[in-house]
Amino acid sequence: MITLNAITLPDDLIWSDEFAWSAVRQSADVTLTGALIVEEAAQQAGRPITLVDGWATRATVELLYALVQQPGQVHSLSLQGTTYSVMFRQADGPLTANPVQPVTDPAPDDLYIITLRLMVV
Repeated sequence: MITLNAITLPDDLIWSDEFAWSAVRQSADVTLTGALIVEEAAQQAGRPITLVDGWATRATVELLYALVQQPGQVHSLSLQGTTYSVMFRQADGPLTANPVQPVTDPAPDDLYIITLRLMVV
């Protein structure tokens, strides 16, 4: 089960960038003498968690949208047996929700394909 705070998310969400991030940060500079200086350190936070292609009801989308509108909030994400402290990646468009079947007057149980963009803090 995947949850964000008390909101149950679709089980079919895929963590698309799970292995695209590395905690190792590196800086490489060439000195005036031509020597290479390499510095490495572990990044403490900021790992992206992008959850894609889940089908959620409009009611769930509305709950997620309400969370996105709260600036500076840290949320609890339970994913793959691990709990993460996360924030929405506001600069990247934190929530995308597209209706599976577009209608002019959607009902709370109408389905949407969602993407969530979060980061570990």
